Amino acid sequence: METKKLDIKIGPVTQKVLLLLMGGLALGLTHSPRQYFQILKGIRKNWEAINRRALRKSIIRLYQARLVEAKDNPDGSSTILLTEKGETRALTYQIDEMKIPAMQKWDKKWRIVLFDIPERQKKARDALSKSLKRLGFYQFQKSVFVHPFECWNEIDYIIEFFSLRPYVRMIVGEHIDNGEELKRHFRLK
Repeated sequence: METKKLDIKIGPVTQKVLLLLMGGLALGLTHSPRQYFQILKGIRKNWEAINRRALRKSIIRLYQARLVEAKDNPDGSSTILLTEKGETRALTYQIDEMKIPAMQKWDKKWRIVLFDIPERQKKARDALSKSLKRLGFYQFQKSVFVHPFECWNEIDYIIEFFSLRPYVRMIVGEHIDNGEELKRHFRLK
């Protein structure tokens, strides 16, 4: 019998679950109490932000994609473990290491991220702006950023990571009135 490779889309919640599992792995490897508590704080914050129904669906997707496996414990509980493939995928989505790959040939479309985030979420707003700048986005206006390359998955993940879905919009456009300036900025032809 032939086995088929499952190619399952890994959405933002599933990506976050993978990172949380990776955080658990990092806890086991750290020897510094300071790092230990920083990792715990990050895990707790992200765990609280996950919708429980989305979590169940994400774990099922992770099993189907063979990114996690369950180990039954003698006391009747189960432990979810990252597979080697899951560890690789989790590392792919580390937000501080994320990069937008250049396209072989630019499709002459601009990816525009705009947001209007309330003042009560200033830290998340600042973190989003900082992440966009680090990814190489051009700051068109205070809350409008532009990039020439395909980056939908990366931006979707960042929005989910900072729990900003209601406040952020993404647009793909073909014409911006200062397009020549943007082309020079990104060194496009």
